[in-house]
Amino acid sequence: MDRAADALGRARQIALACHINPDPDAIGSMLGLAGYLAARGKDVVCSWGNEPFEIPRWMSVLDGRGFVVKPKEFPQAPEIMVALDTAAPERLGMLGANAAKAAEVVVIDHHRTNPGFGSIVVLDPAASSTAELVYRLTERMGGELPDQAAACLYAGVVTDTGRFQYESTTPETLRVAAELRRHGFDHARMAQVLFEDSPLAYLRVAAGALHRLELVPEASLVWTYLTQQDLERARATMADTDDLIDVVRTAREADVAAVFKQQRDGKFKVSMRSRGDHDVSKIAADRGGGGHRLAAGYTAKSSVEESVADLVRALEASKAA
Repeated sequence: MDRAADALGRARQIALACHINPDPDAIGSMLGLAGYLAARGKDVVCSWGNEPFEIPRWMSVLDGRGFVVKPKEFPQAPEIMVALDTAAPERLGMLGANAAKAAEVVVIDHHRTNPGFGSIVVLDPAASSTAELVYRLTERMGGELPDQAAACLYAGVVTDTGRFQYESTTPETLRVAAELRRHGFDHARMAQVLFEDSPLAYLRVAAGALHRLELVPEASLVWTYLTQQDLERARATMADTDDLIDVVRTAREADVAAVFKQQRDGKFKVSMRSRGDHDVSKIAADRGGGGHRLAAGYTAKSSVEESVADLVRALEASKAA
């Protein structure tokens, strides 16, 4: 933390990136740190390595869009690059090449599967969110945290803790959240946009996915899937379906919930949640993915049937172990 504070304090130009297909913790921690550094006179720029590059709808409640550029406009060889909420270098997508050319790479993350890439690593798997770590870093560096930056960090904390429901919520998490809420921003409006703002198209897709739900008792698994055809039929986007896993995970009959989402290239992105009896981060890491003990994901290259069978075998093996 001290090395990161010193490096960021000395730098004049700082390029910040988060993982591809970013969630509110990734973007919130990135924009929160960017807003703080900009207030200290730093020249900052932010992006993530998706192509096509799209701005999530919920980002409308986070002030900081002015820092964001498309990946092609991101500095090719930054003086200092900060990778936030990024569990592995390949999660930077297109911006991995920029990180390889950066003079210094600061990694700020809370994923236990992170191998520790970068030249300065701030990694705390016990932290609720990367946003929590960024707030601690701003405390270490000192100075004023702008209200807009605080709002971005709060968004990261409140979403990655499931509105303070998940086991990662600690007294330190609540302290950080309380400090952030001292700042002037509309947290009720933020919560509405983050948690209660689904298009009808998503509800139609979710209805179909829930109709397909399957229970595998011997693996304590409940699962479903989505195809590109489902999205086209409902005129929905894959980003609209981010919350589907949180509906599936409420099934009391299984410890693990999984949603298999077909991507444009035909592969299936697998999102997993555990109630506590399985460490899904290990299953994801063994398949090239990552995440946390109770929330993780990976990309499956086989058909749905083969991918489900593979997950069932992994869950049964983990139970036997």
